[in-house]
Amino acid sequence: MTSTSAARRPSTEGATDPVRLLRSWAPGAGSWFSGPRGAMLTRGVRARPPSADPDAVLACLREVGTRSGSPAVAVGALPYDATASAHLVVPEHVERAGALGAVLTAEQAHAPVTGVARPVPETARYEAMVADALARMEAGPLEKVVLARTLEVIADRPVDTVPMLRALARRDPRLYLFAVDLPPARTGTPRTLLGASPELLLSRDGDRVTVNPLAGSAARSTDPAEDRGRGEALLASAKDRHEHALVVDDIVERLRPLVDDLEVPDGPSLVATATLWHLSTTLRARVADTEVSALHLAQALHPTPAVCGVPRADAAAAIDEIEPFDRGFYTGTVGWTDARGDGEWVMALRCGEVEGDRVRLWAGAGIVPASSPPDELAETTVKLRTLLDALGLDEG
Repeated sequence: MTSTSAARRPSTEGATDPVRLLRSWAPGAGSWFSGPRGAMLTRGVRARPPSADPDAVLACLREVGTRSGSPAVAVGALPYDATASAHLVVPEHVERAGALGAVLTAEQAHAPVTGVARPVPETARYEAMVADALARMEAGPLEKVVLARTLEVIADRPVDTVPMLRALARRDPRLYLFAVDLPPARTGTPRTLLGASPELLLSRDGDRVTVNPLAGSAARSTDPAEDRGRGEALLASAKDRHEHALVVDDIVERLRPLVDDLEVPDGPSLVATATLWHLSTTLRARVADTEVSALHLAQALHPTPAVCGVPRADAAAAIDEIEPFDRGFYTGTVGWTDARGDGEWVMALRCGEVEGDRVRLWAGAGIVPASSPPDELAETTVKLRTLLDALGLDEG
């Protein structure tokens, strides 16, 4: 296998300016993905893998690459529920550029959306859901469960996702930004999954693997001293460190059989988005078998306790019983894999689905025995702010 990252990456069209690339994205024509490693814009559909099975996807990519004479890449989204249908395509064209960095600070704001946002469930009901989860923990083996809520927005006109994506990039271009075309639920109306996720599920670059789980959060403050204090309090919080350790321990257990030289830090560190502090742990390893692709690894880890819970089976059952909706692609994973097995997959967090004048925004919180219903409701409210700001809409 070649040793240069550039040689491993799929075909490009010479794009070097990430801002120009972002401004050329349009819904219905392709997908956008960006993060610290760079940006990717895809157009068209060359092929569709027969399933999300990693071996089938790699076989499809190799066949397409042999037939076309150029490397192929699969892009798309995997749902939260592994038994549900994934959405993966092999695009006709792939353009790449460097990381966005802070290059969108001068981007003009767009006109806000006017509409009605309906919480599902109602806020009081969400607090009752958290109380239900706490009672289950007291009565049984459940140690953590992640509970989500949504805002269903009906706008006064079709929502333009182009300024939404640019607003997310302007707010914090360092995050993993994505906009993925999904099959329309209503005939002729494009459906887009877009968001700004802080969390890398995993990346594979050659034999190098990086996993970066986040768990444990605190709202940021506009006052620098208060903001710094909140971060330090989060890092010292026994409740949040316990929640974080549950996630890391589960990932290490699932990752270890597939990799060599696994490096696990002694404890978490702090990372910040525009609205939240998070506890973060970066795991590094090497694949024991180069046939184990990024997609193989993503499916082995997903869903992590950062979006499901511990033990996984008990948490998944509790989510099915407590949450009043199907998560779809929320808390799934979004990204890409190429024919060599390299790729990058991120958690579908701080995201929403847009279809015509309908928008569904998502947020969730990890519940552990030390949680309180009002605090978890407040955490989800802060998380919803990212997409509400991109829409120019208040939750009320």
